[in-house]
Amino acid sequence: MGIEHLFSGSALSAVDARGAMSLPPFVRGVIERRTDGRAVTFGVHEADPCLTAYDRGYEHDLHAELERRRLRDAVAGTKADTHHARARRAFGLAEDADFDGAGRIMLPAMLRALGKIEDLALFVGAGRTFEIWNPQIARKAGGPDLRVLAEYRLGEKSALEGRLAR
Repeated sequence: MGIEHLFSGSALSAVDARGAMSLPPFVRGVIERRTDGRAVTFGVHEADPCLTAYDRGYEHDLHAELERRRLRDAVAGTKADTHHARARRAFGLAEDADFDGAGRIMLPAMLRALGKIEDLALFVGAGRTFEIWNPQIARKAGGPDLRVLAEYRLGEKSALEGRLAR
């Protein structure tokens, strides 16, 4: 995968009762440039109360990163259980979904529940991956920049104006 194709940007998308939503253009464009397919892998973020997502080609990079961490942990004397827990989180709590030509995709039910995604999804570019947040959780659990981003995307422009006034 080329480093020139990174997920950069943010957007808010409506999510219907079945979990259908539209991928924002900044997500669709990167996936279409990186791969021949129209598939997204959804997973649980390692540290934050959100989902992480990427194209299928990223799985190899993810596996390589987990292996680097396993080797580093082995040298440090960390129990193998740490590696196994990371691997299960990265690959066991992940599901693929295809999107159509208009960018419509079904968020898998298990991931939707784990990410607490309700009627809105906040997409946030994170370089090689992107995050999907419940915007209300992003307002509360995220750092100041994520909070301002969530509030802005929710139409609360006063949050951005307040930040700019500082």
